[in-house]
Amino acid sequence: MKILLLGSGELGKEFTIAAQRIGQIVTAVDSYENAPAMQVAHDFEVINMLDGDALDRIVAKHKPDFIVPEIEAIRTERFYDYEKQGITVVPSAKAANFTMNRKAIRDLAAKELGLKTANYRYATTAEELQKGVEAVGMPCVVKPLMSSSGKGQSTIKTEADIEKAWNYAVEGSRGDVVEVIVEAFVKFNSEITLLTVVQNNNPTLFCAPIGHRQERGDYQESWQPARISDKDLYEAQDMAEKVTEALGGAGLFGVEFFLADDGVYFSELSPRPHDTGMVTLAGTQNFNEFELHLRAILSLPIFEITLEKVGASAVILASENSTNPTYSGIENIASLPKTDFRIFGKPTSRPYRRMGVALVSDTLETPIEEVVEKAKKAASLVNVNS
Repeated sequence: MKILLLGSGELGKEFTIAAQRIGQIVTAVDSYENAPAMQVAHDFEVINMLDGDALDRIVAKHKPDFIVPEIEAIRTERFYDYEKQGITVVPSAKAANFTMNRKAIRDLAAKELGLKTANYRYATTAEELQKGVEAVGMPCVVKPLMSSSGKGQSTIKTEADIEKAWNYAVEGSRGDVVEVIVEAFVKFNSEITLLTVVQNNNPTLFCAPIGHRQERGDYQESWQPARISDKDLYEAQDMAEKVTEALGGAGLFGVEFFLADDGVYFSELSPRPHDTGMVTLAGTQNFNEFELHLRAILSLPIFEITLEKVGASAVILASENSTNPTYSGIENIASLPKTDFRIFGKPTSRPYRRMGVALVSDTLETPIEEVVEKAKKAASLVNVNS
């Protein structure tokens, strides 16, 4: 099968590797050359994916069987036309179009499906943001409707924060949508990602929940399994199944939830492998998240997903701008027991850019906190230099 991968970061790279292992042909697309997935794909294209005409040209050129989006900034409304042409959009044109914009997916979850979410408002100007803050109260969180990896996300605690939050959100927005969502701060105890695998002809399956910690709106460590009560897990699975069924199609969805004293809150959804799910590269499951996404797309039946080990991932971050990043300390991380790593191969770096990940696993009886600390220590041994 021919796969057109739209977005070629580290998640796309691992997906491409999984696809190559079972003989699929991948063309990787991004806005810059030498993106991580391009380094392992059969072919690549460099275009602005918000340019619908450019997108049409490469679809016509490569005639893919599948279009697999990896990022948000894509002219997703074109996906409906590609489906009419007989191309499978993953998970579906509707899913990709809705989830590339926080407004569509939040309204679907809260208004149409009645899922519990934080109180929220939208704003297209700083003045509207002011009114939105008044409606949901402080503290509150502001995010661009289109962004990734926490870009443009901030917390408003005082009146003085509102204008700064607006400017930062606009600056961090991806695509051509200048609009933000402001949502009430949920007093949660923890956050989880529930990797949900929707199959074409078989039941929906769930991975063991993944816990994660964020800074600057981006994950720093993730671990599997996360601690969660049976009641909360059932509630999260029920919500995930409802929202993925409404979106349609097959593939892996990363569904995020807050766990609070008063139950489970739906937060966000990604119709593709999730960054926190990189912990599955530590061998925590019988199939990692990229293999699951691929198998679901290709309608290869997945009988079960089993938890094989406990595991944790911790990000390796850049500290400075560079057009030729190099790495030191890799031999230190390589010498550690039950530890692995990935260097993504990004051609440039900037402060806090995710450049790699440390992976630690151990037996199912091992306390998860111990594994997380080992992953954090391992990640700290690698330095990204200019």
